[in-house]
Amino acid sequence: MRNLFKSAVLAAVVFLGVQNVNAQQKIGHVNADEIFQLTPEFKTANDQLKTLNDTKTKELQGMYAEFQKKQTDANEKVRTRSEANKDAVDAELQTLGQELQAIETRIQEQQRAAQEELGKKQQELLTPIQTKVMTAINTVAKEKGFAYVLDISNGSVMYFDGGEDISADVKTKLGIAANATPPANPAATAPAQQ
Repeated sequence: MRNLFKSAVLAAVVFLGVQNVNAQQKIGHVNADEIFQLTPEFKTANDQLKTLNDTKTKELQGMYAEFQKKQTDANEKVRTRSEANKDAVDAELQTLGQELQAIETRIQEQQRAAQEELGKKQQELLTPIQTKVMTAINTVAKEKGFAYVLDISNGSVMYFDGGEDISADVKTKLGIAANATPPANPAATAPAQQ
C-alpha cells in the first residue's frame, strides 16, 4: 500500500511537473516580411535597387534601339537591291549581319552582367537589414520569455491559433510605428533569415 501511495504521489509530481514545464513554453508568432519591408533601411535599399534597375534597363534599351536601327537598315538594303547594285548591297548586308550578331552578343552579355550586378547589390543592401530584424526578433523573444517564435510570413506555418503576435513589439524595437503597413509591391523583398 505504501508503494502504491508513493507511486501515486510520484506520478502526480511528474504530471504536475510536465504541466508546469509545458505552461512555461511560450509560443509567439511574427510577420518578419512585413517588419523587414517597414524598416527605413529597406526603403533606402529598395530605392537604390530601383535606380540601378532603371539604369541597366535604359542601357539595354539603347542597345536594342541600335539593333533595331541596323535591322531596319538591312531590310531597306534588301528592298532596294537590284541587279545593278547586287554585289555592293550583298557586301553591305554581310557587314550589317556581322554587326547585328555582335550587337546581339553584347546585349546578352549586358543582360547577364546586369542581373549579376543587381543580385550582388541586393545581397549587399538587404543582408544587414535581415540581420537587424532577426536580432530584434531574438531580443524581443528573449525579453518576453518565448521558447518559440514562428514566422507566419514565409508560409511555413499553415495554421496557428492563439499564441502571441510579437510583430508590434519587434517594430517598436526597430523604431517603426506598431500599426505601420508595408508599401505595395516593393521592388526588393527578402524575408528575414531563420
